[in-house]
Amino acid sequence: MVTTSTARAGDTGAAAGARGLTLAAGALTATVALYITLVALGNVTDFGTNQQFVRHVLAMDTTFRDEDLMGRAVTSTALQDAAYVAIIVWEWAAALVLIAGTWLWLRRDHERARRVSTYGLLMVMLLFGAGFIAIGGEWFAMWQSKTWNGLTAATRAFLLSGVVLVVVHLPFRDSGPAN
Repeated sequence: MVTTSTARAGDTGAAAGARGLTLAAGALTATVALYITLVALGNVTDFGTNQQFVRHVLAMDTTFRDEDLMGRAVTSTALQDAAYVAIIVWEWAAALVLIAGTWLWLRRDHERARRVSTYGLLMVMLLFGAGFIAIGGEWFAMWQSKTWNGLTAATRAFLLSGVVLVVVHLPFRDSGPAN
């Protein structure tokens, strides 16, 4: 009987650890879901502010205006606005995926929660890493602008999402939906 109690006590500790880790993964997924939802909502309700940001970054009009780089500039407002709308659509899609991931963590459907959260987190990382840091920062030389430089905010969102992705993929013993 003592052996059974000891085994259960060990199992209880492992189960509590797994619950704590899945709680952390769910809470952190919810944090990024909230963040990207607020970003997307802000871009819809205050459309003009970040529209100007995207226009200036793509036009490269506040960079050093190096002749070798200015051929990359996109000066068509129609193309600039299309890019901005595409960013907003991507933000909303990522928000919805992360909200779904959060819901699955709450339901304790850990396998699906991990998968869906991964998709949403990667969407955020692609937006801020490939979109803002690589394309905006390097291709359109956003780093040169004192006024329209979003690299700090993009790096923060990229790193936050990356840390959450690591937590989501930490190994834990899943005892199923009833856990």
